[in-house]
Amino acid sequence: MEAGTASTRAALRKGLGETLIETGKITAEQLDDALKLQQKVKRKLGEILVEQGIVTTEDIAAALSLQLNMPIIDLKRHAVQPYALGLVSEKLARKYNIVPMDVIDDSLVLVMADPGDIRAIEDVAAQAKMRIQPAVGIPAQIQEAIDLNYKAQSEIEEQVKQFPTASRLREEPQGATAQEAVAQTPVVRTVDLIIVQGLKARASDIHVEPQKDRVRIRYRVDGVLHDAMSLPWEAIEPLLSRIKILAEMDIAERRRAQDGQFTFSAEGREADIRAATYDTEYGETIVLRILDKALPLFTLPELGFQPETLKKYQNMLNSPYGMILIAGPTGSGKTTPLYASINQLDRNERNIITVGDPVEYRFTDIKQTQINPKAGITFATGLRALMRLDPDIILVGEIRDGETARIAVQAALTGHLVLSSVHANDAIGVIFRLMDLGIEPYLISSALIGVVAQRMVRRIDHHCREQYQPTAEELSAYEEDMGHEEGTKFYHGAGCNFCAGTGYLQRTGVYEVLPLSREIRNLLLKSASADDIKAQALSEGMESLKHAGMLKVKEEVT
Repeated sequence: MEAGTASTRAALRKGLGETLIETGKITAEQLDDALKLQQKVKRKLGEILVEQGIVTTEDIAAALSLQLNMPIIDLKRHAVQPYALGLVSEKLARKYNIVPMDVIDDSLVLVMADPGDIRAIEDVAAQAKMRIQPAVGIPAQIQEAIDLNYKAQSEIEEQVKQFPTASRLREEPQGATAQEAVAQTPVVRTVDLIIVQGLKARASDIHVEPQKDRVRIRYRVDGVLHDAMSLPWEAIEPLLSRIKILAEMDIAERRRAQDGQFTFSAEGREADIRAATYDTEYGETIVLRILDKALPLFTLPELGFQPETLKKYQNMLNSPYGMILIAGPTGSGKTTPLYASINQLDRNERNIITVGDPVEYRFTDIKQTQINPKAGITFATGLRALMRLDPDIILVGEIRDGETARIAVQAALTGHLVLSSVHANDAIGVIFRLMDLGIEPYLISSALIGVVAQRMVRRIDHHCREQYQPTAEELSAYEEDMGHEEGTKFYHGAGCNFCAGTGYLQRTGVYEVLPLSREIRNLLLKSASADDIKAQALSEGMESLKHAGMLKVKEEVT
């Protein structure tokens, strides 16, 4: 450790700024300006230059590598070794933004955002009881590597060993005794760890599934379920009881499906959780839907709309009254464009009210209500009540039944702008879904401004993106919609540490926007078929979901 620290100190005598000038990344004048600002804000020089947009974090890492004569470690290609990871706590890794990568020649290779941080090197050396070999890393990659590699499996296994037995919980399923049993620290800690790990993995859902000889925990990440961990079968009842208490369910009821919700806060993470149980062959399974409060609310241009499609949707939002519906299956992200739309509307001159299950995004200057069936507040009753509050714009989380649909249509016809979501496969299907709910075609024609159908597709991971040759089947599907174009290049993710080998990281939206033109309204009044309405919509320039998806392929997004 001492030799490494001494050499780092010596290298630091030559400034980072000088190295950046020598490599042509900044000018002497830019360095002088940044140094003057540094005196005022007391921040690191590299951070200031990055914030000013003069250099990138990659430029800073390269300069540090030259300055300190240290290698740059590409964490998307180099795997973090479990033995090295076990030498440094997650708390210390997050404190200094470091990743212990490997042990080579009795030295711990430590990837650091700031290899000049002598205090960090000394603290890690004291904890690991090893010599430290610092290496340069890119800060964003280090943060992702910490989230990816510090998993809770081993600690969860230790906590599970201390659970109260399943037989004890079966003997005393009701009242305070059961609540005291499941409130023991190991059970509480285990549930917290499972949810925190889900948040780190960017999971939208956590599945806790009892099987014949184990409890399987799965996370849905970017729309796909992945096995996360396996626990002893005896763990299921304490886990379920703890979650049921949090979600205010009946812990004694095991056969009837239940649902509830709670706010989760642990280890600096916050989320709203919706829980649902269902009885299966091997016991109750429970699914937790995660609404991560740390995730920012997207703006409409960030959601994946094509420019012309976004322009059509923006025109629909400018309507003073009428109804706009977002369509798609469960889990297709319908709520996100609804709230992104609300976020851009004028809150000062218009009264905006929302009713949701639950309230997924919170805003200032907007009245928001959460439905509560136990208290008699449903989408229908909530919508009826808020109509007396002089609203200009109403957001209804979902239209699930005929009563809600009728009230929403009446609101749209009486001078209000109504936004909501509905389950349907495509934009045309929404019209016929409203008919199924008992809304007459002439009312739909009068009230509906337009429809947006949505799907989510996985993005190619930018860390491991590379060109590839698609299969004959893939090429045929692409050319059927887009036509044959010479020189078209196709990309996929090769798989790396950051995407867990999947080749995908995060998702984007694919949209089909149908404004109701005069011609389409006339077809509705004539009881035209879905095929006739779709043909008219396509002739007016509607971009189908399939075509929108193929455009994402052409744009090298997916």
